[in-house]
Amino acid sequence: MSQNLIQLTLTAEDYAAIDGALTTLETRLVGLIDMSVDERRGLVRMGEKSEAFCRQTLLAMDENRSFVPASVGLDDAKADLDQLDALRRRTLRLQRLTGRCEDTTTALGSDIMSAALEGYSLLKMLGKGSGLAPLRESIGGRFTRRGRSAGDGTASADGGTSSASVVAKSATSAG
Repeated sequence: MSQNLIQLTLTAEDYAAIDGALTTLETRLVGLIDMSVDERRGLVRMGEKSEAFCRQTLLAMDENRSFVPASVGLDDAKADLDQLDALRRRTLRLQRLTGRCEDTTTALGSDIMSAALEGYSLLKMLGKGSGLAPLRESIGGRFTRRGRSAGDGTASADGGTSSASVVAKSATSAG
């Protein structure tokens, strides 16, 4: 019996609604930026430990504005902190959702692969003498091992010698 980790039943209407929601997110989040690896490397980062320092420093500067020159950009930093807090909550939700999507696509792929392997095994058993051998051979290419040195007896999943190793052996014998 094949595994069945998940049986997803989203409809075309569901996918259309999801696509609409994604379009809305992309439209609303138009201000987000995409940085290169080099750009990210050059940034001063606020890690978990330094976040409390940043929050306390901004609060102290806000309470003592008379000592803070305008060039420091306190109002911009406070606005950035507000946006960070708001965006972080949504980012966490999106990350959880993305993780569930990735797990679901993995489970769907595993279910499909399990059923295909079971079906291929049946084709191997039934294929002998039933006219299914050409079909079995055409889909069995996935199991052909490649990349080994010539003459190593590379075998395919069905116990025969793969075409790659036959060609390699012929080339070795001819040379």
